[in-house]
Amino acid sequence: MKRAMVITASDGVSAGVREDASGVGVGKRLEALGYTVERSVLPDEQQMLTDVLRSTAETHDLIVTTGGTGLTPRDVTPQATKAAIDYEVPGMAEAMRAAGRLSTPYADLSRSVVGVIGRTLVVNLPGSPRGAMESLVAIEGVLDHAVETLAGPHDHDEGQDPTA
Repeated sequence: MKRAMVITASDGVSAGVREDASGVGVGKRLEALGYTVERSVLPDEQQMLTDVLRSTAETHDLIVTTGGTGLTPRDVTPQATKAAIDYEVPGMAEAMRAAGRLSTPYADLSRSVVGVIGRTLVVNLPGSPRGAMESLVAIEGVLDHAVETLAGPHDHDEGQDPTA
């Protein structure tokens, strides 16, 4: 069973003054794709986001964030993600921006990051419901393969002592 966590990074949603339309929509879409989904809401606090990404990666195959990818000083999701991940998967982030350009030139302002923590894929989506869904749809064709590849077994692991 594929386990996903959807994290909404938003001061407004975490304070209860704004509805979490993006997180709800992304969660429903991932469920339709066969994931068991949990959701969390956090304020735009970089260290808190980094810590939650690292701890969540221990129990989930996929972490999808929504929000905090813009240009304002409170948009810290990419920085938090870069601090947490082991390495980036730039092609997926590029695919999301390319798909977004078909709807708006503002897609080029997205600082979304895609990367890996251990064997968990981490995907940053924009905070707007439309941008989040368009970005998720843009990578759906490779999402399962990426998650399955990370889960292993890996060809590189063959012949190695698993206790070493």
